[in-house]
Amino acid sequence: MKHQLKVVSSNIRFDNPTDGNHRWGNRKDILKECIEEFSPDILSTQEGYRLQLESLNECLPHLNLISSHRDWIKERMYPSLFYNEKTLEVESSGDIWLSETPNVPGSKSFKSAFPRLCSWASLKFKSNQKRLFLANCHLDHILSETRKEQVRVLVEEIEKIRTKNEALILTGDFNDDPTSSVRKVIEGLCPVLYDPWCKLGLAEESSHHSFNGTNPEGSRIDWIMVDERLNAAEIFLDKRQKNGIYPSDHFPLKAKFLF
Repeated sequence: MKHQLKVVSSNIRFDNPTDGNHRWGNRKDILKECIEEFSPDILSTQEGYRLQLESLNECLPHLNLISSHRDWIKERMYPSLFYNEKTLEVESSGDIWLSETPNVPGSKSFKSAFPRLCSWASLKFKSNQKRLFLANCHLDHILSETRKEQVRVLVEEIEKIRTKNEALILTGDFNDDPTSSVRKVIEGLCPVLYDPWCKLGLAEESSHHSFNGTNPEGSRIDWIMVDERLNAAEIFLDKRQKNGIYPSDHFPLKAKFLF
């Protein structure tokens, strides 16, 4: 019997009062609708502050924010994971700072503009005890060399934690396109992963749109990469808006898998 897994990944744009009509208070309900309509088992978010993430969690009754492991730093934005407690059970979780000292909260290296991190969680399905390992990140937005070093730390650290019977799912805002050297580092260190967008033969498009709904010069910088044990059934960018207001300046990325 095949089981279905639904995943959403979205950079939710930090709560910025200068965003005018696209400030968080005007977007949150649209994002809520976008997520709830898909009924995901897993939600990965990037670029949220603690209060923003907790307010999103409050309006998503079927999803729980994984944060019990975390000592929040007020000024930091956190890539975060949410899970559907009806279908999944969390066994362990943590944060990895993408620096030369990955266990030191708030640390940064490799000329990164800000401290960057990866949030991870080990889960199992309640229905069949199948196990998943989730990793969610937001890489530096300036230097390619920085992103390469950050993703190297990410993969090396999660492979110290993950057991081989856990199917790996890597999500995030990688601030780079799928042909980049960042992708090559991931594929070299973790060949078990594939990109369902490429696997399904979809045309490339931009996932970041600056609240304009279009970005001809952009690229697909938001990725969901998955273990080859998961079969991609569907993946797409949700481009909804209401009266010109988008849920974020990135299109939420939605995918379905069978295993």
